[in-house]
Amino acid sequence: MPETTLKDFFKGLESKINSKPELLSGMDCIYQFMVGNFAYNISIKGGKAVVAEGEAPSPNCTITISESDFIDMLAGNLNGQMAFLSGRLKVAGDIGQAFRLGSFIS
Repeated sequence: MPETTLKDFFKGLESKINSKPELLSGMDCIYQFMVGNFAYNISIKGGKAVVAEGEAPSPNCTITISESDFIDMLAGNLNGQMAFLSGRLKVAGDIGQAFRLGSFIS
């Protein structure tokens, strides 16, 4: 995979997620990503996803990870489950929603 920046990943994420409407059906949640010093959120409602920079007021699921570990995950050099089990990736809120996340952002 070519080197991806954090900003590039989140910039292209909305169209990528919305290209799989069958996976979004029935979802109503807000994901908050705290990646190093950056914050992004994904709001999914009515079969549509909206990605925005910054913190959401009431996220259902918050993912916290260092920027370098996040980039390693995108590049396939770090497994998300292993990052979670080793404490490098933290999940707060609805962990069930965190498990669904991989199906539409990968």
